[in-house]
Amino acid sequence: MTIHSSDRPSWAEPYKIKTVELIRMTTREEREQAIREAGYNTFLIKSRDVYIDLLTDSGTSAMSDRQWAGMMVGDEAYSGSENFYNLQNAVSEYYGYKYLVPTHQGRGAENLLSQIMIKDGDYVPGNMYFTTTRLHQELAGGTFVDVIIDEAHDAHNRHPFKGNVDIEKLDRLVQEVGAERIPYISLEGNVNMAGGQPFSMANLKELNRYCRKHDIPIMLDATRTIENAWFIREREEGYANKSLRSILREICDLTDGATMSAKKDLLVNIGGFFACNDETVFRKAQNMVVVYEGLHTYGGLAGRDMEAMALGIREAVMEDHQASRIGQVRYLGDMLRKAGIPIVNPIGSHAIFLNAREFLPHVDQDDYPAQTLAAELYLEAGIRSMERGNVSAGRDPETGKNRRPALELVRLTLPRRVYTQAHMDVVAESVLRVFERRESIKGLKMTYEPEYLRFFQARFAPLP
Repeated sequence: MTIHSSDRPSWAEPYKIKTVELIRMTTREEREQAIREAGYNTFLIKSRDVYIDLLTDSGTSAMSDRQWAGMMVGDEAYSGSENFYNLQNAVSEYYGYKYLVPTHQGRGAENLLSQIMIKDGDYVPGNMYFTTTRLHQELAGGTFVDVIIDEAHDAHNRHPFKGNVDIEKLDRLVQEVGAERIPYISLEGNVNMAGGQPFSMANLKELNRYCRKHDIPIMLDATRTIENAWFIREREEGYANKSLRSILREICDLTDGATMSAKKDLLVNIGGFFACNDETVFRKAQNMVVVYEGLHTYGGLAGRDMEAMALGIREAVMEDHQASRIGQVRYLGDMLRKAGIPIVNPIGSHAIFLNAREFLPHVDQDDYPAQTLAAELYLEAGIRSMERGNVSAGRDPETGKNRRPALELVRLTLPRRVYTQAHMDVVAESVLRVFERRESIKGLKMTYEPEYLRFFQARFAPLP
């Protein structure tokens, strides 16, 4: 079967290629050995054995010539680096928060937020869990509660804003446990585990009104919020003529603080920050970062990393950059959808999510169909992807059983400014070849399970 490209008008990347990194295609025999040695976990495959790497968009984007030039003006002073103040000014200008604490990546910011604001026995509502976010909340003594709209758990539903918070679910939690036991609501832009699905500005405004009434802070996971702003402009009435920059600022002005993994939206290979408007919370974060990350003016980063991040903020809100970024994801998604491949709809911003439950309907969820499909795609063509299903969801602490989430997905995550349309053609054709032999594919059994975030390091073996 021939896969045809999208009916949308053609577009071109808004950049020229100045430097290239050579990649190689391995043989089937080499890939079989590599996946066995990796325990059928794509996280454990050596990058030299990967042809097209769609594992994640975290820290894998290509920096611009301006960012690389900025690396050369890194002020590597231990305290008071000039690059910190450049970053602080950029965050203030584009995100609007009063106070900034840099961290080595988003996980560091999540740790600060959780340790400062969560008390033992608290409940933290959020628009679907994210793996590291939930773990930090749990380690701080909190319990995550999913308050995303029901449509988010349905891969077929085409709701334009599947990242919206269900205010009624949130209110039921508040009535049940009391607002004083909810330290904040965790709001993620372009919800990753739902397939990169955005929230709407109308929903955020409603959430803001509710939270102000009950004195509950809104803490934004701003990792992909610029991409969320793109969908607001595209899909929400009244925003068609607004700039991404202005929409981003409006989102942030309706929240009280944010964690940021700059390795996504902000086009850097390492970095993050915690930002807020509450001086008391800021002082605690500023003090705690010294324990976990480094002095409060570098937070585990070199000065050059902070400079690249500051420049990345300005590049990320450029209209042509986001048009190219989201356009490439849609290009791949349209090809797969036309070929009859089951994916999450509507297509999100940073990845295409294969619906492994429908791709491999004969594989029980406790035999890890998404993990199996990710391994098969690597075996087929050297393409590395990520499981986002039963393995990522982990075990219920009460029963010890797998959580078996409604969404059992394989994420084909596109790094920014890295691959061409020809690479996307290869990916689509490879997925189709696996789909055509899907009935012969069996599941996996887990042979090693780490205590935390098992999807990173768990090992598997094929079922007989």
